[in-house]
Amino acid sequence: MSNNINIGISSCVLGEKVRFDSGHKVSKFVTKELAPYFQFVSVCPEVGMGMPVPRPTIRLISNDERLALVETKDSTKDHTQAMVEYSKSKVAELEEAQLCGYIVCAKSPTCGMERVKVYKNNGAENIGVGLYTNELMQKMPWLPVEEDGRLNDPILKENFITRVFTLYDFYQSVGNDLSRGSIIAFHSRYKLTLMAHHPNSYKELGRLVANIKDYDLEEFYQLYRVGLMKAMAYRATRKNNTNVLMHLQGYFKRNLDKKEKAELRQVIDDYRVGLLPLLAPLTLIKHYLKTHPDEYLEQQKYLEPYPQELRLRYGL
Repeated sequence: MSNNINIGISSCVLGEKVRFDSGHKVSKFVTKELAPYFQFVSVCPEVGMGMPVPRPTIRLISNDERLALVETKDSTKDHTQAMVEYSKSKVAELEEAQLCGYIVCAKSPTCGMERVKVYKNNGAENIGVGLYTNELMQKMPWLPVEEDGRLNDPILKENFITRVFTLYDFYQSVGNDLSRGSIIAFHSRYKLTLMAHHPNSYKELGRLVANIKDYDLEEFYQLYRVGLMKAMAYRATRKNNTNVLMHLQGYFKRNLDKKEKAELRQVIDDYRVGLLPLLAPLTLIKHYLKTHPDEYLEQQKYLEPYPQELRLRYGL
């Protein structure tokens, strides 16, 4: 079990008492279920830029095209510049840490990923992104970023963890051994995964890889990483998963007898209509793969994108 996968995280989500009221927002999923697999890199931008604990509450306000981070009770106390400077230097430092994901605190004016309250003269709208997280996502567009609360949704949770393990695998396979061969081998292992997440991106990345010799390797690495992680951000739908399962089924047509073929067809169809979770057809396919080995299928990450112990496909 590998826990050298670096994940950035808002300190309060880890249970550190760094919030404005000296409280925290601990996530049991993070501290109990994810901790064995990940090395957490804890960041609280507000404490990082020098604010005390406890501290006055802050919020985002919008005036004359400018977004500002000010104290709630005294908007003349403006922390925008300090936060922007801190965010830039911290994110630059984190780029060196080869992060594979980031879990941020929802609704926070510094850490929120979406729908953060922005106050205007005539009230507030949930349209903002926290200043720190905005810098993070601008500088590392390939990085999987998710909010603590959204990780309670089984589909969003599974998608985030899949992206984290994909990026980690990319760094392990390609980052440490950058060559055309290592990229082509990596892409080959993710063909079915990409088909399930976003068929259009699967085609685009396939074309990109086919023309790899036309690119400078470093430039290709950057292009492919962004394309790969953008594709993975699309959630694998039931329809796309069904197409991949039917594609997998095709590999066994010579090896299975009539009864086994019918059983596999039925289990895939039961998944397609929502009677069974994705785990059911995958378990059967893995069983047939043991009896009828196939080198190409055995290396497909689609069959096991992350450790089974995380039990993330039970609810899909």
